[in-house]
Amino acid sequence: MPFAENFRDLDTYKFARQLQREVFKLTQKFPIEEKYSLTDQVRRSSRSTGAQIAEAWGKRRYERHFISKLTDADAEQLETQHWIESAADCRYIQSETVHDLISRYEHLGSMINAMINKSADFCTGDD
Repeated sequence: MPFAENFRDLDTYKFARQLQREVFKLTQKFPIEEKYSLTDQVRRSSRSTGAQIAEAWGKRRYERHFISKLTDADAEQLETQHWIESAADCRYIQSETVHDLISRYEHLGSMINAMINKSADFCTGDD
């Protein structure tokens, strides 16, 4: 029995998209001189997390490929945590916001790792 009809049904994907939207909104307040550096980096990594989850869904016929893409998604959420902390170092984000976002990205990482640990339940083919 599949967990979802498509990747858009996955709670992990939905949560990644929610966080991505919040990062975008937050970065709209960053200084203009950060547009092509910090702003761009944190937006890219936050968007890539969900994209990697979607790609993993497309590769679920081969369990190792599925796991590989989810590992990429986990790496992207960790990168996003780095950029959030970098923005905090520059005092672009308040500490309460940083703590909240990091906590939720850590939860997203746990969700991604749960999918990795249960990869056989998601995959449809032979590896």
